[in-house]
Amino acid sequence: MPQAIGRQRWWALAALTLAVLTIGFDITIMNVALPTMDTALSAGTDGLQWIVNSYILLFAGLMLPVGAIADRFGRRRMLLIGLAIFAAASLAAAWADSTGAVIAARAVLGLGAAIIMPSTLATIAVLFDPAERGKALSIVVMGMGAGVPLGPIIGGFLLDHFWWGSIFLVNVPIVIAAMIAIALLLSESRNPKPVRADLIGAVLSIAGLLAFVYGVIEAPDRGWGDGLVVSALVGGVALLGMFIWWELRVPQPMIDLHLFRNRQFTWGNINATVSSFALFGLLFVVPLYIQFILGHDAFGTGVRLLPMIGGFVVGVGAGTRLAGRIGHKIPVAAGLLLTGIGLSIGAFTDPTSGFGFLTLWSVLVGLGIGSALTPSMDAVLAVLPPERSGSGTAITMTLRQAGGALGVALLGSVLAQVYTNAVDVTGLPPEAAETAHSSIAGAIGVATRAGLPGLVQDARSAYVDGMNAVLVICAAIAVVGAILTVAFMPSRTRVPAERVLEPVG
Repeated sequence: MPQAIGRQRWWALAALTLAVLTIGFDITIMNVALPTMDTALSAGTDGLQWIVNSYILLFAGLMLPVGAIADRFGRRRMLLIGLAIFAAASLAAAWADSTGAVIAARAVLGLGAAIIMPSTLATIAVLFDPAERGKALSIVVMGMGAGVPLGPIIGGFLLDHFWWGSIFLVNVPIVIAAMIAIALLLSESRNPKPVRADLIGAVLSIAGLLAFVYGVIEAPDRGWGDGLVVSALVGGVALLGMFIWWELRVPQPMIDLHLFRNRQFTWGNINATVSSFALFGLLFVVPLYIQFILGHDAFGTGVRLLPMIGGFVVGVGAGTRLAGRIGHKIPVAAGLLLTGIGLSIGAFTDPTSGFGFLTLWSVLVGLGIGSALTPSMDAVLAVLPPERSGSGTAITMTLRQAGGALGVALLGSVLAQVYTNAVDVTGLPPEAAETAHSSIAGAIGVATRAGLPGLVQDARSAYVDGMNAVLVICAAIAVVGAILTVAFMPSRTRVPAERVLEPVG
């Protein structure tokens, strides 16, 4: 890509930030609308789960081949295609009249996101030189992060004034603006020496990732020992093993796995995944805590997530500046350590702690994750040759999404187990006991219908116990990540980008 001149690069970056903002919305906005959609569509629990999970499945499963396709056929072109798909799927979801139609539209939204995200990061890698890339990346990450609290805030407002489909329409004007800006401000970039299409690698990666992520998604509900779950997980791992074997032997691979011989690339990916694991874990448990323990609605929940996101934004800026001065290692390790400290403090939450205590530790966690995440991703971009920026960033985003999905599944199982063991359903009829055991929302519903205030208090206490267990696990992983980063991550980029792909040894 010819280097954009002067301010045009930054205007192009604003267009890219608009493109990923919609992905940030979709992380949380659906949670607000699920109860309303359940009533309007008679979706049921399984239907609601797949309205959420169909998006995750396609998003995580398709990024690897899409990154390679963007390198071959053009990143600007793929961005425009991804945005067009995202807009069309948003319109389809808004006017869907059945659960199946919404699930299908959400799956297509996942396809659009799988095209947008790696194409955006690859464009940044080509558009900006090393001195400016960290700042550019931090702006895009902050834009995506801003969508997390804005999702429930905007979603809550729309649901109060319009029908449930309006939550999808908010994407459309943003996407159209992004498409116009990208078409006008961004020049095309692609690999000048494209490799032959690796169809076998593409099929193996898609099949393996889809099977593995499907197993992870189904595990909390079906159980980790369920035959379908085990088959999906084992089959997915086997297919991904075949994919790795194939990519290491084919003359022109879809993804050059020799990238992992570079320690900065490897540890940048590991730490980006660890940061995402902590962030996904936090976003999994804290909104329910705000709603069912502190007693706020969806709109209020979004507002009360703002301190954490504010910490995240400050951390992104601080981590980026530090990385530019002293390298990636120290800000990443410090960010992970701060994340662990914040989560450890949060693990002392009790049902009476209140919003002030939540603000204290969640701001620390936001600062830590922000400080670690952007330098981790920049560490990856720093060692990618421009012609492979699409496939290289696709690896990072795939690991983050698959790791996040696995984290939510594992943490969800921990939360459910601790909650189920702690909540007391003695004396309840079997059906009511099962409902109370299923979730804190179920327990509060049973208690409200039966006039059992003691059950409400017991369920809230049980949920907080489960949340604290999740926070302890996330804290331990973050601290271990910090220690390993100090031990193994290079302090500064030592391998020129053009040499990263050369075999080592």
